[in-house]
Amino acid sequence: MNNKERLKKAFKLTIPVLTGYICLGIGFGIILEAKGYGLLWAFCMGLFIYAGSMQYVAVDLISGGASLIATALTTLMVNARHLFYGVSMIEKYKGTGKKKPYLMMSLTDETYSLVVSDNTNDKRLYFFISLFNHCYWVVGCTLGSLIGSVLNFNTNGVEFVLTALFVTVFVEQWLTSKNHISAIIGVLSSVVCLVLFGKDYFLIPSMVVITVVLTLFRKYTVSGVDNND
Repeated sequence: MNNKERLKKAFKLTIPVLTGYICLGIGFGIILEAKGYGLLWAFCMGLFIYAGSMQYVAVDLISGGASLIATALTTLMVNARHLFYGVSMIEKYKGTGKKKPYLMMSLTDETYSLVVSDNTNDKRLYFFISLFNHCYWVVGCTLGSLIGSVLNFNTNGVEFVLTALFVTVFVEQWLTSKNHISAIIGVLSSVVCLVLFGKDYFLIPSMVVITVVLTLFRKYTVSGVDNND
């Protein structure tokens, strides 16, 4: 397969990501613009941070004057799943040379899903998939900022687009999975931390609790049964 064929295949594979990233990116750009941060901020955050959920969270962190420590901890907890993504991609990305740092940085949920499901072991194809998805997100964020600067409207509720996405993903995983232990742990941990710490401070504790509990009970979350039976 030559590079032209790889580009065509990568584009076809990433069309579903294109639609999602453009919409989510626009929502982020609009919110960022409403908080007083313009086009350059939207472009740079999309290019360098490149983390949908964390960018939405970052808007409040930046506008609220959060400390570097709080920002770092929040980022770590929100994106902790990427630690596990990275471990599982060691073989896939082996031998990618100078492209490896970029492939690691651009490993989003959607990119991970596409690369893992591919059996060709084509490293250049993985690079193009990652690059296309990254471009979609940057374009979406930039468009959102432009729209927000031109159109004057009430942006209250726009941030719910990310919540809607997570709810959709949760429902889809619940319906397609026979083992609901991980989902139940996540929901219960979040609710308990919300009650204990309040809506402004529950995120980091809940992510810590979820990570610890899932680690301790990983044999149940993987199989759904007690391996000693």
